[in-house]
Amino acid sequence: MKESNSALREYLNFLIVERALSSHTLSAYERDLRGYISFLEVGNLQLFESTMESLEAYVASLRAQKKSESSIARAVVAIRNSMEFTYKEAGLINPIKEFKPPKSAKRLPKALSIAEVTDLIDATSRGDDPVSIRNRAIVELLYATGARISEIVDLNLSDISKMVGEEVVSVKLSGKGGKDRIVPVGKYAQTAIDQYVVRIRPMTALRSESALFVNSRGSRLTRQSMWKVVGDAAKSAGIDHVVSPHSLRHSFATHLLDGGADIRVVQELLGHSSVTTTQIYTLVTIDKLRESYASAHPRAREI
Repeated sequence: MKESNSALREYLNFLIVERALSSHTLSAYERDLRGYISFLEVGNLQLFESTMESLEAYVASLRAQKKSESSIARAVVAIRNSMEFTYKEAGLINPIKEFKPPKSAKRLPKALSIAEVTDLIDATSRGDDPVSIRNRAIVELLYATGARISEIVDLNLSDISKMVGEEVVSVKLSGKGGKDRIVPVGKYAQTAIDQYVVRIRPMTALRSESALFVNSRGSRLTRQSMWKVVGDAAKSAGIDHVVSPHSLRHSFATHLLDGGADIRVVQELLGHSSVTTTQIYTLVTIDKLRESYASAHPRAREI
């Protein structure tokens, strides 16, 4: 369907130019919209011919495919927003404007304990070889900054800030929507990065490569490779639940709040545009408070 594909291209160009969305977000939007376009083609319909009924049918088909409610909600938002753009350009009213995406159950992030984080980091460096030194720097930096995996992958050597004594003190992270933020780096991560940058990176990185973390071929490390670094370390550490790079982001936020950090500060460090997003981590700490209260207070226990 040429008309649908043309509308899709126009909308994606709008997102690139006007919204400056990340490549990962754009890819997700494109996948969702192409899936919907393919669904409409079965009924010989164009994207701009969408109705509340056709979108309801598509949501039903996604549920039949066992898609999660969060994935379905994201697809509905992408479709609804693209239609809003198309109809606004034509000066018409979007017929699916009022379609509500399904509400996903609010899930509490799974944070590692401080002991688990320590075990995880130690498990990355069983020796003094180049890969171990690089992997320790990666995991230390993920936990020290609470960065998204894409932000660590995209880091360049020039994004590291140093003091006069050549000690790493902060990194510049490029978050969602192209928003940059400066995040301080603690002593452990400073040491790990210095070890990697001074001893390992000069031997492995290609001369033209600007990336901070590189693979054995000298080019930028991928998201998949970083996932493997964290996953392998978790197995080596004997952690019996799923651990991902995002687990370290959750742990970063939870441990800061547990330690008394102001939620607005944590919001800035995480790069959240709204404090509401950050507040989900307070639910984790409240759960811990309840557990401690229930086990320790004499009037909280059953008689």
